[in-house]
Amino acid sequence: MSQEPRTQALTPLDGAADEGVFGGKAVQLAAALRAGLPVPGGFALGWDVARAVRAGELDLDPLLVGLAPGPWAVRSSAIGEDSAGASFAGTHLSVLGVVGAAAVCDAVRRVHDSAHDPAAIAYREQHGLDPAPRMAVVLQEMVASDVAGVLFTRHPVTGARERLIEASWGLGEVVVSGQVTPDQYRLSPDGLLLECSTGEKDIALRLGPDGRVAEQVVAPHLVGARCLDDARLEALHRLASACDGVFGVEDHDIEFAFAGERLFLLQRRPITHG
Repeated sequence: MSQEPRTQALTPLDGAADEGVFGGKAVQLAAALRAGLPVPGGFALGWDVARAVRAGELDLDPLLVGLAPGPWAVRSSAIGEDSAGASFAGTHLSVLGVVGAAAVCDAVRRVHDSAHDPAAIAYREQHGLDPAPRMAVVLQEMVASDVAGVLFTRHPVTGARERLIEASWGLGEVVVSGQVTPDQYRLSPDGLLLECSTGEKDIALRLGPDGRVAEQVVAPHLVGARCLDDARLEALHRLASACDGVFGVEDHDIEFAFAGERLFLLQRRPITHG
Protein backbone atom coordinates (compact mmCIF):
# COMPACT_ATOMS: atom_id res chain seq x y z
CA MET A 1 0.00 0.00 0.00
CA SER A 2 1.41 3.39 -0.97
CA GLN A 3 2.33 6.01 1.61
CA GLU A 4 -0.31 8.52 0.39
CA PRO A 5 -3.37 6.40 1.35
CA ARG A 6 -1.72 5.74 4.72
CA THR A 7 -1.36 9.44 5.52
CA GLN A 8 -4.94 10.06 4.38
CA ALA A 9 -6.33 7.04 6.25
CA LEU A 10 -8.85 9.07 8.24
CA THR A 11 -10.59 11.44 5.85
CA PRO A 12 -12.97 13.94 7.50
CA LEU A 13 -16.45 12.75 6.58
CA ASP A 14 -17.38 15.94 4.72
CA GLY A 15 -14.40 15.35 2.43
CA ALA A 16 -15.49 11.90 1.22
CA ALA A 17 -16.30 12.86 -2.37
CA ASP A 18 -15.20 9.87 -4.46
CA GLU A 19 -17.76 7.05 -4.45
CA GLY A 20 -15.23 4.69 -6.00
CA VAL A 21 -13.03 5.12 -2.92
CA PHE A 22 -15.43 5.79 -0.04
CA GLY A 23 -18.68 4.12 -1.15
CA GLY A 24 -22.19 5.51 -1.49
CA LYS A 25 -23.03 5.84 2.20
CA ALA A 26 -20.00 8.00 3.00
CA VAL A 27 -20.38 10.15 -0.13
CA GLN A 28 -24.06 10.87 0.52
CA LEU A 29 -23.39 11.74 4.17
CA ALA A 30 -20.56 14.01 3.02
CA ALA A 31 -22.86 15.82 0.60
CA ALA A 32 -25.45 16.29 3.34
CA LEU A 33 -22.81 17.62 5.74
CA ARG A 34 -21.46 20.10 3.21
CA ALA A 35 -25.03 21.33 2.63
CA GLY A 36 -25.48 21.99 6.34
CA LEU A 37 -27.83 19.11 7.11
CA PRO A 38 -27.64 17.76 10.70
CA VAL A 39 -25.29 14.82 10.14
CA PRO A 40 -23.10 13.70 13.07
CA GLY A 41 -19.44 14.30 12.29
CA GLY A 42 -16.86 11.64 11.73
CA PHE A 43 -14.40 10.12 9.30
CA ALA A 44 -14.36 7.97 6.20
CA LEU A 45 -11.91 5.15 5.50
CA GLY A 46 -11.46 4.31 1.83
CA TRP A 47 -11.78 0.66 0.84
CA ASP A 48 -7.99 0.39 0.37
CA VAL A 49 -7.43 1.72 3.90
CA ALA A 50 -10.01 -0.65 5.41
CA ARG A 51 -8.38 -3.55 3.57
CA ALA A 52 -4.95 -2.55 4.90
CA VAL A 53 -6.29 -2.38 8.46
CA ARG A 54 -7.84 -5.84 8.05
CA ALA A 55 -4.58 -7.25 6.69
CA GLY A 56 -2.54 -5.80 9.55
CA GLU A 57 -0.63 -3.51 7.17
CA LEU A 58 -1.93 -0.30 8.73
CA ASP A 59 -2.28 0.51 12.42
CA LEU A 60 -4.98 3.09 13.08
CA ASP A 61 -4.00 3.57 16.73
CA PRO A 62 -1.53 6.44 16.13
CA LEU A 63 -4.04 8.17 13.87
CA LEU A 64 -6.77 8.01 16.52
CA VAL A 65 -4.62 9.77 19.14
CA GLY A 66 -6.15 13.11 19.98
CA LEU A 67 -9.62 12.15 18.78
CA ALA A 68 -12.47 11.67 21.20
CA PRO A 69 -12.45 8.05 22.43
CA GLY A 70 -16.05 7.63 21.33
CA PRO A 71 -18.60 6.34 21.38
CA TRP A 72 -18.52 5.78 17.63
CA ALA A 73 -20.75 4.02 15.16
CA VAL A 74 -18.64 2.04 12.69
CA ARG A 75 -20.69 1.46 9.53
CA SER A 76 -20.21 -0.22 6.18
CA SER A 77 -19.88 1.87 3.02
CA ALA A 78 -19.06 -0.69 0.36
CA ILE A 79 -18.56 0.38 -3.23
CA GLY A 80 -22.01 -0.02 -4.82
CA GLU A 81 -23.82 0.09 -1.46
CA ASP A 82 -26.66 2.60 -0.93
CA SER A 83 -27.05 3.07 -4.68
CA ALA A 84 -30.27 3.37 -6.66
CA GLY A 85 -30.01 -0.29 -7.66
CA ALA A 86 -28.65 -1.95 -4.53
CA SER A 87 -29.09 -0.88 -0.92
CA PHE A 88 -27.48 -3.85 0.92
CA ALA A 89 -29.86 -2.87 3.77
CA GLY A 90 -29.29 -5.18 6.74
CA THR A 91 -26.64 -7.17 4.85
CA HIS A 92 -23.42 -5.56 6.01
CA LEU A 93 -22.46 -5.03 9.63
CA SER A 94 -22.70 -1.88 11.73
CA VAL A 95 -20.97 -1.80 15.13
CA LEU A 96 -22.42 0.66 17.66
CA GLY A 97 -21.05 2.03 20.92
CA VAL A 98 -17.39 1.63 19.97
CA VAL A 99 -15.06 3.19 22.54
CA GLY A 100 -11.28 3.42 22.31
CA ALA A 101 -8.72 2.95 19.54
CA ALA A 102 -8.41 -0.82 19.90
CA ALA A 103 -12.17 -1.26 19.68
CA VAL A 104 -12.33 1.01 16.61
CA CYS A 105 -9.69 -1.07 14.83
CA ASP A 106 -11.52 -4.28 15.73
CA ALA A 107 -14.84 -2.85 14.51
CA VAL A 108 -13.27 -1.82 11.17
CA ARG A 109 -12.05 -5.40 10.71
CA ARG A 110 -15.47 -6.83 11.54
CA VAL A 111 -17.28 -4.47 9.19
CA HIS A 112 -14.76 -5.26 6.45
CA ASP A 113 -15.28 -9.00 6.95
CA SER A 114 -19.07 -8.66 6.70
CA ALA A 115 -18.63 -8.06 2.95
CA HIS A 116 -17.71 -11.75 2.73
CA ASP A 117 -20.76 -12.99 4.61
CA PRO A 118 -22.70 -15.54 2.51
CA ALA A 119 -25.79 -13.30 2.51
CA ALA A 120 -23.74 -10.35 1.20
CA ILE A 121 -22.13 -12.50 -1.49
CA ALA A 122 -25.53 -13.84 -2.57
CA TYR A 123 -26.91 -10.27 -2.71
CA ARG A 124 -24.03 -9.19 -4.95
CA GLU A 125 -24.63 -12.12 -7.27
CA GLN A 126 -28.37 -11.38 -7.38
CA HIS A 127 -27.71 -7.79 -8.45
CA GLY A 128 -24.91 -8.57 -10.91
CA LEU A 129 -22.27 -6.74 -8.89
CA ASP A 130 -18.54 -7.39 -8.81
CA PRO A 131 -18.10 -10.58 -6.75
CA ALA A 132 -14.92 -9.13 -5.19
CA PRO A 133 -16.25 -6.61 -2.64
CA ARG A 134 -14.49 -3.36 -1.84
CA MET A 135 -15.52 -2.35 1.67
CA ALA A 136 -15.03 1.25 2.76
CA VAL A 137 -16.01 2.25 6.30
CA VAL A 138 -17.66 5.23 8.01
CA LEU A 139 -16.63 6.20 11.55
CA GLN A 140 -19.44 8.40 12.88
CA GLU A 141 -20.10 10.06 16.23
CA MET A 142 -22.88 8.24 18.11
CA VAL A 143 -26.09 10.07 18.98
CA ALA A 144 -27.65 9.22 22.36
CA SER A 145 -31.11 9.23 20.85
CA ASP A 146 -34.40 9.27 22.71
CA VAL A 147 -36.30 8.28 19.55
CA ALA A 148 -35.06 7.02 16.20
CA GLY A 149 -36.23 5.31 13.07
CA VAL A 150 -36.58 5.44 9.30
CA LEU A 151 -38.38 7.74 6.87
CA PHE A 152 -39.33 6.90 3.28
CA THR A 153 -40.50 9.70 1.00
CA ARG A 154 -42.30 7.19 -1.21
CA HIS A 155 -44.10 4.12 0.17
CA PRO A 156 -41.53 1.33 -0.32
CA VAL A 157 -44.22 -1.27 -1.08
CA THR A 158 -47.05 0.55 -2.88
CA GLY A 159 -44.96 3.32 -4.42
CA ALA A 160 -47.48 5.92 -3.23
CA ARG A 161 -46.18 9.47 -3.06
CA GLU A 162 -46.32 9.93 0.72
CA ARG A 163 -43.94 10.01 3.66
CA LEU A 164 -43.87 6.75 5.64
CA ILE A 165 -42.13 6.95 9.02
CA GLU A 166 -41.38 4.11 11.44
CA ALA A 167 -39.96 4.99 14.85
CA SER A 168 -39.31 3.63 18.33
CA TRP A 169 -37.64 4.58 21.61
CA GLY A 170 -33.85 4.72 21.89
CA LEU A 171 -31.53 3.82 19.02
CA GLY A 172 -32.99 3.02 15.63
CA GLU A 173 -31.40 -0.41 15.40
CA VAL A 174 -34.51 -1.95 17.00
CA VAL A 175 -36.55 -0.63 14.07
CA VAL A 176 -34.29 -1.67 11.20
CA SER A 177 -33.64 -5.10 12.74
CA GLY A 178 -37.32 -5.77 13.47
CA GLN A 179 -36.86 -6.20 17.23
CA VAL A 180 -40.01 -4.19 17.99
CA THR A 181 -43.24 -3.26 16.27
CA PRO A 182 -42.58 0.45 15.73
CA ASP A 183 -44.98 3.35 15.51
CA GLN A 184 -45.97 4.06 11.92
CA TYR A 185 -46.90 7.49 10.60
CA ARG A 186 -48.12 8.39 7.12
CA LEU A 187 -47.72 11.98 5.97
CA SER A 188 -48.81 13.62 2.75
CA PRO A 189 -46.03 15.04 0.53
CA ASP A 190 -46.68 18.45 2.11
CA GLY A 191 -46.35 17.09 5.65
CA LEU A 192 -49.98 16.59 6.69
CA LEU A 193 -50.48 13.65 9.08
CA LEU A 194 -52.71 11.12 7.32
CA GLU A 195 -52.52 8.17 9.70
CA CYS A 196 -50.82 7.20 12.96
CA SER A 197 -50.54 3.63 14.24
CA THR A 198 -48.70 3.11 17.53
CA GLY A 199 -46.69 -0.08 17.92
CA GLU A 200 -45.50 -2.32 20.72
CA LYS A 201 -42.16 -0.80 21.63
CA ASP A 202 -41.29 -2.93 24.65
CA ILE A 203 -37.50 -2.82 24.42
CA ALA A 204 -35.01 -0.08 23.57
CA LEU A 205 -31.31 0.09 22.82
CA ARG A 206 -29.75 3.01 24.65
CA LEU A 207 -26.31 4.56 24.86
CA GLY A 208 -25.02 4.31 28.41
CA PRO A 209 -22.74 6.74 30.31
CA ASP A 210 -19.75 4.54 29.42
CA GLY A 211 -20.54 4.82 25.71
CA ARG A 212 -21.71 1.23 25.41
CA VAL A 213 -25.04 0.19 23.94
CA ALA A 214 -27.35 -1.81 26.19
CA GLU A 215 -30.86 -3.21 25.83
CA GLN A 216 -33.42 -1.85 28.28
CA VAL A 217 -37.02 -2.67 29.06
CA VAL A 218 -39.35 0.20 28.15
CA ALA A 219 -41.60 1.54 30.90
CA PRO A 220 -45.10 0.04 30.54
CA HIS A 221 -46.81 3.39 29.97
CA LEU A 222 -44.50 4.10 27.00
CA VAL A 223 -44.79 0.73 25.22
CA GLY A 224 -47.91 1.79 23.32
CA ALA A 225 -47.45 5.55 23.54
CA ARG A 226 -46.78 7.68 20.50
CA CYS A 227 -43.04 8.47 20.24
CA LEU A 228 -43.20 11.20 17.59
CA ASP A 229 -45.31 14.27 18.33
CA ASP A 230 -46.45 16.79 15.74
CA ALA A 231 -43.35 18.97 16.19
CA ARG A 232 -41.01 16.05 15.51
CA LEU A 233 -43.04 14.99 12.48
CA GLU A 234 -42.78 18.52 11.13
CA ALA A 235 -39.00 18.47 11.66
CA LEU A 236 -38.77 15.20 9.72
CA HIS A 237 -40.87 16.63 6.91
CA ARG A 238 -38.52 19.62 6.67
CA LEU A 239 -35.48 17.32 6.65
CA ALA A 240 -36.91 15.26 3.81
CA SER A 241 -37.66 18.42 1.84
CA ALA A 242 -34.11 19.64 2.42
CA CYS A 243 -32.79 16.34 1.03
CA ASP A 244 -34.76 17.02 -2.17
CA GLY A 245 -32.65 20.09 -2.76
CA VAL A 246 -29.32 18.53 -1.80
CA PHE A 247 -29.65 15.33 -3.84
CA GLY A 248 -31.81 16.59 -6.71
CA VAL A 249 -34.39 13.81 -6.36
CA GLU A 250 -37.48 13.27 -4.21
CA ASP A 251 -37.01 9.58 -3.30
CA HIS A 252 -35.15 9.14 -0.01
CA ASP A 253 -34.66 6.34 2.49
CA ILE A 254 -33.53 8.18 5.64
CA GLU A 255 -32.37 6.94 9.03
CA PHE A 256 -32.86 9.59 11.72
CA ALA A 257 -32.48 10.15 15.45
CA PHE A 258 -33.79 12.68 17.94
CA ALA A 259 -31.75 13.61 21.00
CA GLY A 260 -34.26 15.69 22.88
CA GLU A 261 -35.75 17.92 20.20
CA ARG A 262 -32.57 17.95 18.12
CA LEU A 263 -32.88 15.96 14.91
CA PHE A 264 -29.95 14.13 13.28
CA LEU A 265 -29.63 12.58 9.83
CA LEU A 266 -27.73 9.30 10.28
CA GLN A 267 -28.00 7.92 6.77
CA ARG A 268 -29.60 8.73 3.43
CA ARG A 269 -29.87 6.55 0.35
CA PRO A 270 -32.19 6.21 -2.66
CA ILE A 271 -35.26 4.04 -2.22
CA THR A 272 -34.64 0.64 -3.76
CA HIS A 273 -36.83 -2.43 -4.13
CA GLY A 274 -34.16 -5.04 -3.64
